[in-house]
Amino acid sequence: MSLHVHSVGTGPDIVLLHGWGLHAEVWHDVAQQLATRYRVTLIDLPGHGRSGSVEDYSLSQVAACIAEVAPPHAIWLGWSLGGMIAMHIAMTPAMSDKRVRALILVASTPQFVCDEDWPHAMTRPVLESFAQSLQENHAETVQHFLALQTRGSMQGQHTLRRLRQAVTQYPPQFGALQGGLAILRDARLRPYLQQITCPVQIILGERDMLVPHDMGRALQAQLPNARLNVIAAAGHAPFLSHSVEFLDCVDGFLTNNSNSEFSDEQRC
Repeated sequence: MSLHVHSVGTGPDIVLLHGWGLHAEVWHDVAQQLATRYRVTLIDLPGHGRSGSVEDYSLSQVAACIAEVAPPHAIWLGWSLGGMIAMHIAMTPAMSDKRVRALILVASTPQFVCDEDWPHAMTRPVLESFAQSLQENHAETVQHFLALQTRGSMQGQHTLRRLRQAVTQYPPQFGALQGGLAILRDARLRPYLQQITCPVQIILGERDMLVPHDMGRALQAQLPNARLNVIAAAGHAPFLSHSVEFLDCVDGFLTNNSNSEFSDEQRC
């Protein structure tokens, strides 16, 4: 199994991870902007884009494969499923050679499914219905999921077109779609959040239909080094619908966290 990895720019390393069903080209505009100051590494998740897949599509296995090809001591920026993978890497001692200097979580959460003490998420039946629909018509299910990501956003139709173009360019493998949904349904990272000690930024869309923005305060309460930004009128893909505001948030976070704060002692 090989992962498709592409780097652009020069400077401190920053790794970008995309979400379920898509691929790294969804970051194209963001990567071009960041590449003026950073060396940006874009990775297609297993079974997505131009990457091969893995037999065991578990969170730990996917994270291990990605960590193996990523540059060491990087800033990690993950969207949705990609953010969950980045969190797992940041909190796993066995991946200490890939220590995370800072973590930027975009429309991502340590737990996508709600329970009694975590109401800031989707209900389990909703995700299970997606899994069932995936078995019956995976192409249609992906399109439905993309529509949910953009519903409510002021730039929803424009963002949806871009996401659909991305899926058409490199359709994801069926096994990767199944495995990714299983991760979103089953992963519970909240008990391990205290293992993340590096600076963290949480960027959410005010109108996100998948990860409600009130999750941000609950997550921030468990991450003492976290900064929260909620982008007004944005949905689940704020880096596409509100790219200027999104990059302003990222720039502000990285500027405020000087090189001294990104020292070895502050890494996860």
